[in-house]
Amino acid sequence: MDEMKASTDKYKYITTAELRQHNTPSDLWISIQGKVYDVTQWLQHHPGGDLPLLSLAGQDVTDAFVAYHPPAAWPMLDRFYVAHLSDFHVSDVSREYRRLVADFSKGGLFHRKGHSASASLLLMAVLLATIVYGVLYTQSPAAHAACAMLMGIVWIQSGFLGHDSGHYNVMAQRCPGLNRAMQVLAGNCVTGISIGWWKRNHNVHHIACNSLDYDPDLQHIPLFAVSSKFFKSLTSVYYERRMVFDKFARFFVSYQHWSFYPVMCVARVNLFAQSIALLLSKTHVPNRWQEVLGVAFFWVWYPLLVSCLPSWGERVAFVLISFAVTGIQHVQFCLNHFSTEVYVGPPKGNDWFEKQTMGTLNISCPPWMDWFHGGLQFQVEHHLFPRLPRCNLRLISPLVKELCKKHRLPYSSYSFLEANKRTIATLRAAALQARDLANPVPKNLVWEAVNTHG
Repeated sequence: MDEMKASTDKYKYITTAELRQHNTPSDLWISIQGKVYDVTQWLQHHPGGDLPLLSLAGQDVTDAFVAYHPPAAWPMLDRFYVAHLSDFHVSDVSREYRRLVADFSKGGLFHRKGHSASASLLLMAVLLATIVYGVLYTQSPAAHAACAMLMGIVWIQSGFLGHDSGHYNVMAQRCPGLNRAMQVLAGNCVTGISIGWWKRNHNVHHIACNSLDYDPDLQHIPLFAVSSKFFKSLTSVYYERRMVFDKFARFFVSYQHWSFYPVMCVARVNLFAQSIALLLSKTHVPNRWQEVLGVAFFWVWYPLLVSCLPSWGERVAFVLISFAVTGIQHVQFCLNHFSTEVYVGPPKGNDWFEKQTMGTLNISCPPWMDWFHGGLQFQVEHHLFPRLPRCNLRLISPLVKELCKKHRLPYSSYSFLEANKRTIATLRAAALQARDLANPVPKNLVWEAVNTHG
């Protein structure tokens, strides 16, 4: 008994309320499995960027840590230890979620990747060779249009590959440099989108899934608003600016259910702009010159290829067609979240499982269509287990569905067509509210009730 008391006395203990006070960039503490860590000095070195840590500062972040970090990362925590949490508590759903993570790890699912990366690379190489041949050695406008469509497919597959490589090593486990090369190749060089920008944006999206003021993937003012809460001109924590809902935003949002697909056809322009803006900013970007050179390479080869077409009409058509085809992927990004539950405020570390399931939507499809969706059809599973290779998402889906049912949490899954209908319905309902000039911030909205729990 005395030995147990002595062992307990040697630790410093703090309460959750005290932990909550350490939530600034200059004083940032987090708790994992009942232990408290001061990660202030680690903030600028965190591989996932500073924003995930800032979003969960002063909280128990065990579930988020488990989701994003392999077992090898745990020993690194010791150097940041400062205390134990005296009122540490684990909910039933978190306990079962962590057990699933442990079971998947023991079963080798996080390392069993299949051949998706190799297949994607081979497909991209064949398609790019076909495109170059078609542009340089054929004179048919129809052939050139077909090449533009193939270019869109290359960008879609490259986007899936870049997405995967940002979450886990798609290449050999012992070759992290090869995985980084894959990221720059698939993201910067082939698509012109900075993988550094994508990781910074996407990590925040995962942590703050469907928070209107924290999740950048929902912040599309003045073009789109998925909730009437945007009518209050919320401040974006990610962009560090106020999302003003003025007369221009009201006009665009009022017709967003009509403009959605046309905008998605050229949405890639926004990704280009976001990438360049980050690379030219003072924000810390790891390996900035790799990113810059990769994006610069894209802006050499793609315009050069387009310039080889025989007329300006075909050049413009080639660009628009390639953008429109890859717009399918941008639509899917929106389907996964636009019609699910949203909230205002910072994410919480102790409701990780609940927030991920409430803010995500699956696309039901047969296995032979998995290539088309690139793993994003299992968005619930992906958000809960972001390190899990896409080839294993269908395998674990029944387990996740069972856990959601047990704890009475939503597990939303719809066909591609039905998901589109729900997204358009969400946009249309918000658009009709935005048209009410006499009531700029409508209350007691039917749409808000319809979208509760996705």
